[in-house]
Amino acid sequence: MTPSLYPSYRRLLAGGRFEAKVSEARAHLSACDLCPRRCGVDRIRGERGVCRAGHQALLASYGPHFGEEPPLVGQHGSGTIFLAGCNLKCSFCQNYEISHGAQGREVSVQDMASAMASLAEIGCHNINFVTPTHFAPQILEAILVAAGQGLGIPIVYNCGGYESVEMLRLLEGAVDIYMPDFKFWRESSARRYLGAPDYPESARAAIREMHRQVGDLVVRDGVAERGLLVRHLVMPGGLEETEQILRFLADEISPMTFVNVMDQYRPCHRAGEFPEIARRLTADEHKRALEIASMVGLARVCS
Repeated sequence: MTPSLYPSYRRLLAGGRFEAKVSEARAHLSACDLCPRRCGVDRIRGERGVCRAGHQALLASYGPHFGEEPPLVGQHGSGTIFLAGCNLKCSFCQNYEISHGAQGREVSVQDMASAMASLAEIGCHNINFVTPTHFAPQILEAILVAAGQGLGIPIVYNCGGYESVEMLRLLEGAVDIYMPDFKFWRESSARRYLGAPDYPESARAAIREMHRQVGDLVVRDGVAERGLLVRHLVMPGGLEETEQILRFLADEISPMTFVNVMDQYRPCHRAGEFPEIARRLTADEHKRALEIASMVGLARVCS
């Protein structure tokens, strides 16, 4: 049977451009500038930067996941591949053992491709790479291997929003669904809670690039096929920033942007060090966030 040219990476494979993208992405590891931190470490030789990642990907776990957004889950689940380490250092991280502690096992590109094949075989609707930024070259190569072996379901890039536009351009054609967070609008908040004052500017640029590549989310028979899905975690006392973020998405990206306005915040990890976020979000705050989404003109909002 002739492989389908859908999803997009099948077209990339057929066009013969995939290998060149992988080689260019891999070259970034020798003086790592995969994300806006631009640590400059030689990961090929074992040096490690903020994300604590080395040459090989760190796999925390993989399997079908039913707690993602409905268009990703469908009936059979999203095929999540959880990667360890992170280029952000959120003070309130709910998965800090994996993200900050980099708890995972080193895996080869072939191992990742095999995990992708296993998830497809059990009926998952997509392959969902969680916290992928610092392993983008390895992921790109794994997609090449899996595509060559017949993989035919969408790839989800499920990230924190702190991305390099240059690296995103290398991912163009290999990723079908981008799912970034947009956490904070203000530089002061990003500095205080993420240790990354350039996060807001970087997230805006990244989301613009993602939307340029894949457009608004396309959903067929209840399942996402391609496009942009943005997550925003509403923070205690953070409704002013929520409004600015949602207005940006409506006005500068698209009013049809699919946005998850999330109420899952709870004070984890080091959140107790910051009195203003050392509490749960209230129901009224989340209700107001949803009202703001409607007010600014976003037509596709879930929570």
